[in-house]
Parts: sequence; structure tokens; C-alpha cells
Amino acid sequence: MSAPLKDARIELRATVAQKESIETAAAIEGRSLSDFSLATLTERAELVIARDREVRVNARDLAAFVEILERPAQPIEGLRELLTRSPVFVD
Repeated sequence: MSAPLKDARIELRATVAQKESIETAAAIEGRSLSDFSLATLTERAELVIARDREVRVNARDLAAFVEILERPAQPIEGLRELLTRSPVFVD
């Protein structure tokens, strides 16, 4: 299986010191500047996206949520009948 075609460009402006630092890091890992930069940026982007998608809740709200989850289940009127009905949609 071949690697996906890289057909999009990313252009950056950097200081000389930043570029030298990135080039040094890439060389240490034996990678090209492009490969190192793309891998590093992708890894960081995935972390930022994952952090943004996390559910954030304070301790008080979490305790209230857990308390609700731990309550005994309550019957829902008509649910048993609904779940035993023949499906309306046919595959």
C-alpha cells in the first residue's frame, strides 16, 4: 500500500533561530525538515483537538451526575411494549 498523496502546502515564517532549532531537531531524529515539521504539527494538532473535545465538569456537577447514575432504574411507561414491537423498517 502506498502512502497518501501529499497535495496540500503549508507555508510558515520563522526566525532564523526557530528554523535552526527545528532543523537541528529534525537532524537528530534523522528526518527531513518537512517530515519532522509535519509529524510534530500533526501530533500537536491532534492533542489540541482531543483536549477541546474533552468533557469538562467541576467536582460539584460531577458528584451530582454520579449520584443520578447510581439511582435505581425507573420503569418508563410503554418502553417494554415499544421494544417488543415489530420494526417498521425492513432491511
